[in-house]
Amino acid sequence: MRTLAITQNITVDGAIEMLGDWFDPQAQAGVDNLDLLGELHRQQDAADALLVGRQTFEDFRSFWPQQLDDATGVTDYLNRVDKYVVSSTMTHPNWQNSTVLPDDPLEQVRALKQQAGEDIVVTGSITLCHALIAAGLVDEYRLFVYPVVQGRGRPLFPDKHASRLRLLETRAFDSGITYSRYAPVQPDQS
Repeated sequence: MRTLAITQNITVDGAIEMLGDWFDPQAQAGVDNLDLLGELHRQQDAADALLVGRQTFEDFRSFWPQQLDDATGVTDYLNRVDKYVVSSTMTHPNWQNSTVLPDDPLEQVRALKQQAGEDIVVTGSITLCHALIAAGLVDEYRLFVYPVVQGRGRPLFPDKHASRLRLLETRAFDSGITYSRYAPVQPDQS
């Protein structure tokens, strides 16, 4: 079975909704972030599917394909990766290698996880993340924690959701950003 990993940029106070300018994807190509960029490429090399909600897809589609001098490599990755968009309203994604998932997203994600392939990564897409977490479909959480307190914004985990996580990996980058990878603890593992 494929790994479904939620990968998020997150503030120290737990917000993934970007209400300020604390996250700049283009700045990740800078000299101060070469170690961070290396980690992003390592994760991209292990993933062949991107799962997002409609709003995140539209945000990505309006930005990344237009980045002709993208030193981060994100544009190349997003153009070639299989993209799955959860949407009941979108009919034509208008971006190469994109498929709209118009029906029950949880059933369609279960089916994707059963297909042969590498990691399926979910990023942004807060409402979709909350649904996947509540349904128990997430295998890993990959969190890039920025040394910022935003003071507001939607969190990764939905209200009233309690879950034990097991730390799989952690590291710090020269920029002050840290990375932690967690797996949900199954009830029989505690």
